[in-house]
Amino acid sequence: MVHVHTDDEGLQRLYHELAELDRYSIEIGIFGSDDSFYAMIANVHEFGMTIKAKNKYLAIPTKEAGDRKPSEIPGLFQPKGKNVLAVADKTAENGIKVMFILKESVNIPERSFIRSTFDEKNDEWMDFLEKQIEKLCELEIDAQTVFKRLGARIAGDIQDKIRDIRTPPNAPLTIENKGSDNPLIDTGGLRMHVTWKLVRDDGEYV
Repeated sequence: MVHVHTDDEGLQRLYHELAELDRYSIEIGIFGSDDSFYAMIANVHEFGMTIKAKNKYLAIPTKEAGDRKPSEIPGLFQPKGKNVLAVADKTAENGIKVMFILKESVNIPERSFIRSTFDEKNDEWMDFLEKQIEKLCELEIDAQTVFKRLGARIAGDIQDKIRDIRTPPNAPLTIENKGSDNPLIDTGGLRMHVTWKLVRDDGEYV
């Protein structure tokens, strides 16, 4: 006689975790609820934008101006026939030191780091997800862990894209001011704000 032993407890747990897979999803990106400034910066780079002057010109700071605004620099003037703001400096060429470049508009080109990463990595993520579900079927992990691992993997790949992207390049003035040629990294804040959230089917974050 053959005796068949079934692990009813393990089978019930498996059914439960498989059902739980349908209860969760992940949201990935830079969330305005966490930091509206970086959400705005992400949107500008992801889709590109043309910024137009509210009045006549935008004042684009040079390295000499640093973080200062035109109103914070005494003696600032616009040399005749030049679209710059400068201060007198006898030691500088032409006797002036340029502090700001004046432009009617500035075009920020599209540098997609979210959509492009999804296009490039989607197949890899699906393979990764399948392997995590296999671990769930072996009762090594639960449904929440499947999504947590996937969220961390996707967010990490997007962060890597921000670090590695080089085109379109920054303008020479921007590179000079930043001290690097990475278009999406200055302080590193944008990259650090890429994250993920686990969402239940009732809309609550876990």
